[in-house]
Amino acid sequence: MLRALLKGQIDKMERTWGYDAAYLRHLLNASPPSFVRFGLVSQMVDRKAAPAEALAAAGIAGTLVEDCGPCTQISVDMAAAGGVKPTVLRAILAGDEAAMGETAALAWRFANASLARDMAACDPLRDEIVRRWGDKGLVAIGLALTTARMYPTLKYALGYGKACSRVTVAGIATPVVHLIAA
Repeated sequence: MLRALLKGQIDKMERTWGYDAAYLRHLLNASPPSFVRFGLVSQMVDRKAAPAEALAAAGIAGTLVEDCGPCTQISVDMAAAGGVKPTVLRAILAGDEAAMGETAALAWRFANASLARDMAACDPLRDEIVRRWGDKGLVAIGLALTTARMYPTLKYALGYGKACSRVTVAGIATPVVHLIAA
């Protein structure tokens, strides 16, 4: 019964986002308890603790290190559904800090400095995040970065990361800067 309910959640996710979640089906079939625990990951981010643009920038930065298409696309689609403007999303994907706006650019720079283990750059950015949104905002941005990497990492580990694809924002194909973590 539980397996059927969880399979229904995967079906709904695929329909809602136009996303192939075969790797999640694999996880569910192999270990329902692991699937349930993994599913709780996305709920770790307090979406009210920092602006949507900041959370999107950090999450997309994390996704871009691990993925070249479908996971990036669903991250963009979810950010758009959460109210992030297409122009901001296009700028995040392109790594264009000037066009992202101040809020997204701060989180983008912080995420990339964190990924690169560049503490000289990261420390003042972290301080600015805490000044603006407090420790809750810092934790939310950190978790957005962390959890965004988990989905594509698992997908590739299970053998489902086979193809890159174009990423679109509001129906327009968008150039994507691919990041490499240190």
